[in-house]
Amino acid sequence: MTKTLYLVRHAKASDSVSPDLIRPLVASGMIDAARMGRHLASKMQGIDLILTSNSERTQMTAQVFCEQLGIDNQRIKVEENLYESSPMHYLTALSEVSDSLNSVMIVGHNPSISHLAEYLTGEEIGSMPTCAVVGMTFHNLTWTEITKKSGKMSFYDSPDGILGMKV
Repeated sequence: MTKTLYLVRHAKASDSVSPDLIRPLVASGMIDAARMGRHLASKMQGIDLILTSNSERTQMTAQVFCEQLGIDNQRIKVEENLYESSPMHYLTALSEVSDSLNSVMIVGHNPSISHLAEYLTGEEIGSMPTCAVVGMTFHNLTWTEITKKSGKMSFYDSPDGILGMKV
């Protein structure tokens, strides 16, 4: 069975709100999330679960993606361990996903989300811009078996990239 994973860096958030945990998306971040969700609707069908950190900006990004992708927001699961964490925390959260689920999205933070994308695919991705999405597939693996270079990147999109600007 094929597992599909989408790694999403949260959309652009306010720099003027403190503490960091409650920084909301700015208007341009909301627009980028909506634009990315609409753009990716044909690529991201059937998402079973969305894991997001407990920050305001990641949860807002996940909500907008749900709206644009037609996904019930009850599929969002908040994981406190994804906030200010390492790629290993993301892998731990992923390993706890039921193998009956085949498609998962993780909405997280840089630099961890970018490092995880590179770790899992072996691709040189660099620092993902806000609201960028990396899609990848894993063949004949369970969520706990996913490890370094075990994924095949299927796409990498960003708000500027879908508008024809440099990623």
